[in-house]
Amino acid sequence: MSHDDPSPPSPFQPIDAARLSDAVVAQIEALIVQGILRPGERLPGERELAERMGVSRPSLREALARMQADGLLVTRPGSGVSVADVLGSAFSPALVRLMARHPRAADDYLTFRKDLEGLAAERAATAAGETDLAVLDRIVQAMRHAHASPDPQAEAALDADFHMAIVEASHNLIALHMMRAMQDLLRQGMLFNRPRIFASPELRDRLLDQHIGINDALQSRDGPRARAALEEHLDLVARTLSIQRRADDDAATARLRLSNRAP
Repeated sequence: MSHDDPSPPSPFQPIDAARLSDAVVAQIEALIVQGILRPGERLPGERELAERMGVSRPSLREALARMQADGLLVTRPGSGVSVADVLGSAFSPALVRLMARHPRAADDYLTFRKDLEGLAAERAATAAGETDLAVLDRIVQAMRHAHASPDPQAEAALDADFHMAIVEASHNLIALHMMRAMQDLLRQGMLFNRPRIFASPELRDRLLDQHIGINDALQSRDGPRARAALEEHLDLVARTLSIQRRADDDAATARLRLSNRAP
């Protein structure tokens, strides 16, 4: 990077308050609540962070210690201070395992997402700022590029980013954190395999067209059209998942019949 390039923007701002540690806590908490600092994200080193926020290192240490005691930050040997997995309690490990064993959980997951994201899309059409719309447009352009690749993995990952960006653009903090908790389940493949849905060339074409349509509605700030397009998209995903599940069941039955045939 040349010396003429501007420094990347920092979410951390200088502190001006009587008790500096309180102001540090308030600012970092706000960054977590707003979704700017994500679970697992590492904070800058102590010296750098103190300089960015304009506080002494003792004041910073006091603030970070209080936030670790509250469970918002964690310290890992050799990795410094990171944002805790504050979403981890949304779905307990036992519940995750239970849902993974029951197909209805994936159906209910998509139904809930349809409700949540439909409202978020309609709200985002009016609540999104120009930066939000630019982020959505950039993701869709990346989808177009990934669509030309024979590997569906990249396009599937961008699909997750696009849906997350819609909820972020709605500027509803509760919806944001709920969506992040659900996306984490999906990224782990706990409910269904997203790349598999993108494996069919014909389906990939339809999904890309739908994502483009959702983005077009949002760029036009047409809330009802954005909501309808998003709901239609998730309906297609649900139908595809049902068809794939039926095909898997039929294949398993066929294998059992084959293994049970007399030689």
